[in-house]
Amino acid sequence: MDYYRWLHHMNSLLKQKKASSARQIVQFKSKKEYQKCLHRLKQLKRSLSHLQHIHPLAFIHSFMFPLQLPDVFDALPSIRSIEPDRKAKVHAFPSSVEVISEKPFIPWGIHQIRAPKAWRKSMGEGVHVAVIDTGINYNHPDLRHSISSGINVLRRFHLPIDDNGHGTHIAGTIAASSRGSGMLGAAPQAIIHPVKAFDMNGSAYISDIILGLDWCVRHRIQVINMSFGMKEKSSALMAAIQRAVDAGCIVLASSGNDGKRGEIDYPARFAETISVGATNTDRKIAKFSNRSADVDIYAPGEQILSTWTRHHYNELSGTSMATSHVTGVIALMLAVKPGLTLKQLKWKLRKHASPLKTIARTKQKTAGEVHALRAVDSLLLRKKSKRK
Repeated sequence: MDYYRWLHHMNSLLKQKKASSARQIVQFKSKKEYQKCLHRLKQLKRSLSHLQHIHPLAFIHSFMFPLQLPDVFDALPSIRSIEPDRKAKVHAFPSSVEVISEKPFIPWGIHQIRAPKAWRKSMGEGVHVAVIDTGINYNHPDLRHSISSGINVLRRFHLPIDDNGHGTHIAGTIAASSRGSGMLGAAPQAIIHPVKAFDMNGSAYISDIILGLDWCVRHRIQVINMSFGMKEKSSALMAAIQRAVDAGCIVLASSGNDGKRGEIDYPARFAETISVGATNTDRKIAKFSNRSADVDIYAPGEQILSTWTRHHYNELSGTSMATSHVTGVIALMLAVKPGLTLKQLKWKLRKHASPLKTIARTKQKTAGEVHALRAVDSLLLRKKSKRK
């Protein structure tokens, strides 16, 4: 198919359109057809100026169009799907409990998952973790030694600086590395790569998240933390996560904060992610946490203290916070045994988890709470047995 006339028509539509928040993702069936369209787009951009608003998503052979496309485009034989470029939201409850600490501390959640006991065997050294979120506070003393390269997909050529706080909070739970006063995260020697796809309000378009995933794959990131969610399924996001997993990335996603039973948010509902629910100090599922048989593991997520804007700390609750605990544990595991697959990690996390203190018995078997020491020990024991 020649996309000359199609792109001319697109230029006319973009020229006529009024200011609108409507955006759509057009995914092609094959790389070949996508590249043919991309080639034409590059040829025509100079003469048809409105085409510059069409953004390629090469990672999944797609384009983002900043308008509502007519239904007739669905009939094109080369197009796999057309879907709204929806927004996802971070999974945390806002809080005003900001504190300043001059003493070293380990948050209760890090203690509860037995991470400090695992540090004698692994501290996550050399494991690269991307946090697709609101960015990071580069100046926080507990994060300075943990941060490496990142990207701001919202403002290219700008640092992924956190203008919300959520991304910094997540990064702290994963890999805060206090050199004196301050906090320690679950994997203090892991390396954080901030990927800013979320704005100051904690929301992001799917197309920007996909650009973030593309960056992670190109930079060979081992673990990707996605503490956000949405109610509707996105085939474009699913395709991007599948590409990341196929490239060897381990993707974690939070289950959501609606207190639902038998239903969790996307992308945690995708089998290609490790889905995480939240627990409290009593090792019970937090009231706000979504839960279902699709949840792979639970972790502390209620009243979690972590790094924040300026040199402060903040207490937040949510499955976002739970996910960052599990991300840290996976970093501990990968430092001991690089190359563990998604399937292997899911199995080990569940097998070595702490049982939850559930009030009501359910027919479905509920996943447990992540246990860092047992998970790490299981890898070391296997190494010893192989040597014998």
